[in-house]
Amino acid sequence: MHVEVTHQDLFPTRIWKFDLSSLSAHFPAWRQAVETMRAEQPSPSGRSNRGGWNSDKTVFARPEFSLLADSVRQSFSYALRQVTGEEVKVQCEAWVNMHERGSYNAAHVHQGALLSGTFYLTVPEGSGNLVLRDPRPGVMLSPFRGTGVNNARHVQVAPQAGLLVIFPNWLEHEVAPHEADTPRVAIAMNAMLAGS
Repeated sequence: MHVEVTHQDLFPTRIWKFDLSSLSAHFPAWRQAVETMRAEQPSPSGRSNRGGWNSDKTVFARPEFSLLADSVRQSFSYALRQVTGEEVKVQCEAWVNMHERGSYNAAHVHQGALLSGTFYLTVPEGSGNLVLRDPRPGVMLSPFRGTGVNNARHVQVAPQAGLLVIFPNWLEHEVAPHEADTPRVAIAMNAMLAGS
């Protein structure tokens, strides 16, 4: 007996990775700016950080980050053209997440944004991975884990200096604990509709 079988994969979730290492000549100045920000505001701003330090959401308002802000806006625009099929004008907010040994980000989403992202500035050996959780609530009932069809899984993105990762704002994510003595420095961000 001949049986014709077809299959269709549903509900893909796309993320984007941009290599911004061509901006590496600016990394030392950006690291110095982060140190200045921390000295000006030593108490962390809170949110999902557990340990370590994070800034307020005004990083891209600082003139020393204008080149990074422009690159990020272009990257968000590229991703949004794929999502919507048209040009979307965005404004960005950004903040520093500095992880010291043992610190991490608890699982969370970025409510109210169009897309979210993170740019890695300093990534010592032992930096915690970005962990993206399977967005399908029902799949958590599956007895199967891993990369197989209909399995529940978490995807880990290894950080590297100069990498910009953009993902849907609703995609639950966390940062694994940092296991180095040198801090890991990342700039987290959201894209919102311009004028909102």
